[in-house]
Amino acid sequence: MSEVIFIGKGKKAGFKEKIMGLLPNGANLNLCLTCGACASGCPATGLEDMDPRKFVRMIALGMDDELTRHPWVWMCSMCQRCTYVCPMKINIAGLVYEGRKLWPREERPNGILRSCDMALRNASTSALGTPPEDFRFVVEDVLEEVRETQPGWETLEAPIDKQDATFFLSQNSREPVSLPDEMIPLWKILHIVGADWTYGSTAWAGENYCMFLADDDAWKHITSATVRKAEELGCKVYLNTECGHSTFSVREGVRRFNIETDLEIAVVVQYYAKWIREGKLKVNADWNKDLKVKFTVQDPCNQVRKGYGDEYADELRFVVKTVVGEENFVEMYPNKSNNYCCGGGGGFLQAGYHEARHYYGRLKHEQIMDTGAAYCITPCHNCHAQIEDLSHHFAKGSYRSVNLWSVIALALGVLGENERVDFGPDLIDINLPA
Repeated sequence: MSEVIFIGKGKKAGFKEKIMGLLPNGANLNLCLTCGACASGCPATGLEDMDPRKFVRMIALGMDDELTRHPWVWMCSMCQRCTYVCPMKINIAGLVYEGRKLWPREERPNGILRSCDMALRNASTSALGTPPEDFRFVVEDVLEEVRETQPGWETLEAPIDKQDATFFLSQNSREPVSLPDEMIPLWKILHIVGADWTYGSTAWAGENYCMFLADDDAWKHITSATVRKAEELGCKVYLNTECGHSTFSVREGVRRFNIETDLEIAVVVQYYAKWIREGKLKVNADWNKDLKVKFTVQDPCNQVRKGYGDEYADELRFVVKTVVGEENFVEMYPNKSNNYCCGGGGGFLQAGYHEARHYYGRLKHEQIMDTGAAYCITPCHNCHAQIEDLSHHFAKGSYRSVNLWSVIALALGVLGENERVDFGPDLIDINLPA
């Protein structure tokens, strides 16, 4: 049961008045029925003696002093499951976002703050500080090694600043900095389907921690930089890799800050499905007929519930079932737009509240364990890292988190030995290229 809230005299509802103006269609707190649907399905309920219903009521009651610098706003991942189940559709995630602004910028979680400021200081907009020349070196070095050591890939390309390419591909800094071979499977997929694509030499980084920091000016700056780079190159589609928050940050940033652009903002998963249906991506699950390795899938909040909805979730499942076999796919419950957030998003991974993050993620861990799957396909970088961590924290690594592009490349028989970092012994030697 939630703690009783005592209201003293002289409360000022300045925060309430502010957000009522900022979120006119989603912050009408007078609509709240205090039904508790938001709190009952929120993995962050109970952290720091707070939950979504209590947070909303404190705002409505003008408890500004109690809300200012409350750490719970950094433990809520802003996944919007509360709004999804709210009968009045109150934008609680929007309220939390504004609640983060009650913290002086320099006192906000250091991990998120440093990542945002690092991105603002370099032309790559990389949260890890990777300068353009280093990105180019890594891409060209990895590409040269593939061409020289993997027969059949002598003409593989990973273009940078190619003019008038159809797709401008973003790239999360995690790969070129820490796992450069993880870029290769996607390059191979794009090559197989004949996609006309390019990276940018600048503003290529597919992450935006300034959004998590609740720094609107910085969020707008990074979104504008990457969108304008794609336009400068004459691209038609801004293609996000499998990273959920990168997709949301660009798509929502364009809408939120009224950034004019004719670019289609898409996720590569949508194109996987399109290319499979068109016969360009000739993939099947024959490799798994006898193995019967079981897979489940995480629905990234930023791409499904906060983005493209259940239609996208269905496309994701179409691709997964095609490459692993429908009989080897095990669904989580609840799922799609009603899915539980894993706790990796919203900057939680970088916020420093590790114990709280593990507590938050217990529901996701239980969901995965209930499937009995050996692998959880996680088309989102923060989901990927969080789910891998949950597996080790709660179950000694009993399941693994894997990128969708790796499984597609495995099914195609083009996944190299050095491109299998996420696989266990059961798949490490399966369907190796001839």
